[in-house]
Amino acid sequence: MMDKKKTSLWERYLTKEIGIEFKACLYFFAVLFFYCIYRLLTGSKDAAILHMAEMIVSCYIIGYLQVYVFWNFDEADSFGIKEAAGVAVCTLIYGLLSYFLGWFGKNIFVTLGFAAYLVMTYACVILIYRTKRRIDDKELNRELALFKTEHQKVQDRG
Repeated sequence: MMDKKKTSLWERYLTKEIGIEFKACLYFFAVLFFYCIYRLLTGSKDAAILHMAEMIVSCYIIGYLQVYVFWNFDEADSFGIKEAAGVAVCTLIYGLLSYFLGWFGKNIFVTLGFAAYLVMTYACVILIYRTKRRIDDKELNRELALFKTEHQKVQDRG
């Protein structure tokens, strides 16, 4: 017999927290990649630990904003005005933080390049989530069809 209990408040909270953890890691890697390429292109093989700490804290804070304020826009089923607003606001926050914290030497052109890179990153993540949902839907539909077939065989025998 199937368990028809709804997910508990704790399970819903934990699911959101795991999602935020994943987002923070994903976006930190993307931000750090851009930062490291910037450092290499400007002739440095070193990265500031303080900048990396600021980046990961920023990624966590923005991850919370994405989930609790901006409708988890990068995992949305469709992309509309709300999701575009989420991308714009989060990109703006990252850009302002990068500028005022000096991640790119307060170079406005690099900061604008960083913002464009983040928009591209968000677009890729949105497409990846959408593709994953389609694959998961196909797999669930296949499993449901298989279950129905097996269930019908059992009913026909009994």
